[in-house]
Amino acid sequence: MASFIISLRYTAPVEEVDGLLADHVAWLRANHAAGHFLGWGRKVPRDGGLILAKGSNRNEVEILAAADPFVAGGVAEFEVIEWAYGFLDDSVAGLAG
Repeated sequence: MASFIISLRYTAPVEEVDGLLADHVAWLRANHAAGHFLGWGRKVPRDGGLILAKGSNRNEVEILAAADPFVAGGVAEFEVIEWAYGFLDDSVAGLAG
């Protein structure tokens, strides 16, 4: 498994983003339960978010990201960044797969 960061950037006002928040959180939780997502959170200032993900390849993670209700709903766009860790603290060792 490779490690990825999905970077979301809002393209609509936060009020429109909030209208899809419940669906987005359900999608995050479902992908966590499926073993795809390890963590997530909002950017500060609140103009998007980050998701720590695992996948077989970039294409697989891009397909997951495109299914995000924020993206499908037209209120955010995403970038998938693959990263190869050089060091992981024991507290985040799960990122190693």
